[in-house]
Amino acid sequence: MYEGKAITVKALESGIVELNFDLKGESVNKFNRLTLNEFRQAVDAVKADASVKGVIVTSGKDSFIVGADITEFVDNFKLPEAELVAGNLEANRIFSDFEDLNVPTVVAINGIALGGGLEMCLAADYRVMASSARVGLPEVKLGLYPGFGGTVRLPRIIGADNAIEWIASGKENAAEDALKVGAVDAVVAPEKLQAAALDLIQRAISGEFDYKAKRQPKLDKLKLNAIEQMMAFETAKGFVAGQAGPNYPAPVEAIKTIQKAANFGRDKALEIEAAGFVKMAKTPAAQSLIGLFLNDQELKK
Repeated sequence: MYEGKAITVKALESGIVELNFDLKGESVNKFNRLTLNEFRQAVDAVKADASVKGVIVTSGKDSFIVGADITEFVDNFKLPEAELVAGNLEANRIFSDFEDLNVPTVVAINGIALGGGLEMCLAADYRVMASSARVGLPEVKLGLYPGFGGTVRLPRIIGADNAIEWIASGKENAAEDALKVGAVDAVVAPEKLQAAALDLIQRAISGEFDYKAKRQPKLDKLKLNAIEQMMAFETAKGFVAGQAGPNYPAPVEAIKTIQKAANFGRDKALEIEAAGFVKMAKTPAAQSLIGLFLNDQELKK
């Protein structure tokens, strides 16, 4: 159905297709420019095929997707702000188009899913996770915050409090912890992952599970009344600001973005995230932390 250098889409059985991330020539999957372009083409191929009844997303590597390709950040982040925002929103449209597919989607998280990798999972209707896998949004460690919908979808899936903790800390979360807060729908032994994903997609196709109802909260405003909002956000901002200090604005800015976008549906919320993400990309903190990260990677080679 579709074959690229990073993604293939193939038919499995009775209308179910597998979208497999397996970046050729690399030991891990990452969202570089190539993978994003192919993700767009793969989603379009699924959309165009009326015989598709459900999609399972898998990885051909030991990890799922480790995040964005940070080597691309240096040149990207030199672009003018307006251009960066437009590029970010264009990438986000791919994730939203995947989320809006007219069939149920299940992601099988076999290993580490970080940053953009987890954000891709959040765009699916259901997430099944291997007990040995870990998930997280570590962008704050680079002076950034999630830019592929993480600040929008995560709070609408696991609640504002939990999402703030995940995003502001940048921590990796074990499968059981992800299940406890509702970030994933099931945790299974690694060898049972594919079977569990197939079972889940079949139930969604048959109508036993209502995938459209499951999807809806991610498209809506964040369900918090004014008092809950004030308590969740103001308390968190004070606490996180004290921990991060003035030279690391990203954790507090992430909370402000979640708060600002809380009263909007997905598409407007994504615009708020994109504007804030670009603002962070231009900070000295992000530039120095990204530089340190890349130097560290060079030393490890």
